Amino acid sequence: MSFEWFVLAVNYGILGYFLLLNSFYLLLYAVSFFEITNHSRREVFSGFAELFTSNYAPPVSVIVPAYNEEATISASVRSFLALQYPLFEVVVVNDGSKDGTIDVLREEFDLSESDQPIRIQLDTQPIKSVYASASERMIVIDKQNGGKADALNVGICAASYPLVCCIDADIILDEDALLRLARPMIESSKVVAVGGIVRVANGCEIEAGRVVKIATPAQSTPNFQIVEYLRAFMAGRTGWAVMNALLIISGAFGMFRRQDFIEAGGYAHDTVGEDMEVVTRIHRNLRERGEDYKVAFVPDPVSWTEVPATLKVLRRQRDRWHRGLMDTLIRHRKMLFNPRYGTVGLLAMPYFFLFEFAGPVIEILGYLALVIGFAFGFLNVQFALAFFIAAVGLGVLLSVASILLEELRLNRYPRWSDILKLTVYGVLENFGYRQLNTIWRAYAIVSFLRKNQSWGAMERQGFDPAKKRAAKKRSQGTA
Repeated sequence: MSFEWFVLAVNYGILGYFLLLNSFYLLLYAVSFFEITNHSRREVFSGFAELFTSNYAPPVSVIVPAYNEEATISASVRSFLALQYPLFEVVVVNDGSKDGTIDVLREEFDLSESDQPIRIQLDTQPIKSVYASASERMIVIDKQNGGKADALNVGICAASYPLVCCIDADIILDEDALLRLARPMIESSKVVAVGGIVRVANGCEIEAGRVVKIATPAQSTPNFQIVEYLRAFMAGRTGWAVMNALLIISGAFGMFRRQDFIEAGGYAHDTVGEDMEVVTRIHRNLRERGEDYKVAFVPDPVSWTEVPATLKVLRRQRDRWHRGLMDTLIRHRKMLFNPRYGTVGLLAMPYFFLFEFAGPVIEILGYLALVIGFAFGFLNVQFALAFFIAAVGLGVLLSVASILLEELRLNRYPRWSDILKLTVYGVLENFGYRQLNTIWRAYAIVSFLRKNQSWGAMERQGFDPAKKRAAKKRSQGTA
């Protein structure tokens, strides 16, 4: 084969790849559109208010892993204790913090040491002390450092109730988020796990652990991520959940049936993608046992998180996310194209292997092949236009459509100026930002092959920067 034919074959092959990828995105979007439309209609007659006083709502244990959260842990826990739900407890797990996290908890919530027994059913680091509050529905566990997965496993072992909701210590929840997240489990015994949407808090006004005003931030980097989050949650996870092939429930906000979770072995300690890995393992275990089950996603229980404001921190996050994805796919590769695992094996696993795992490499090769083809005169303007539409044009369409779908159906951003702003970012992200992400994810493949297991520092500005600075000064003054 001549060099010219080789370059043409690569270009047309990658053009087909982009067409296939975006066609699947369009399918997911169509499925998500009908599901969210039906969800919005059902809300009118759902009797949601009655659930709050219902005896049918099973009690929930809210698991909060905490590591060096001295500056914010008090406000976070108080906001969790104020959630609307008939019966729940908060289980805070201090994962060997080096700051004053445990001291703040003891002082703020009148904690005293408890002899409450904890049945450890998962492999975890040793527990040092257990504390109970005299005035609140909470326990605090002080343990040796073992990482986030280890802390969550300890909290789940300590949980008193059949449902467990795992959330990050620095997350902010809408007051009714817990009840909305639990509703699929209340309505059907087949639902073993539920994920809720995570929204970007950057730019929003926060008071007393609640979002009181929703707005977009001034910086470009968080705005690009708002578009990404909307596309991933609204058009992605909603569609996969309809097909019962959802492989990831965000570690920041997800609910499980405690017994199923323990039987699956809990969170894995030796991966940086523990949230995706455990959901994939639950799918695998239940499929192998032949059980009729469902992993659900609901678009309206809102949790808010602070996303990276700088490209440096964002790069670390995306590197870790992609390493976690690759690790999960390789661990469970026997599910690939295996009809025993239903839609997970026949649809989700092939998609994530081809379009998520290998996507960065194929996309970079596509850009290089396009440049080489034009440099040697092998390609014409018509091909360039087709490549642009397949690789970029459909991406713009899907980003903008996800923004409009979320706002038309759920209407979170009250100002049209914010919607217009996000629409502009939905267009712009395909010209530079997306390619930058592709390079980071491609580097993550190299990092994974080097067996890099680092988490990467995720510096945050905090929802209350003044308090953060004050806490930092106090710690420096006592050092």
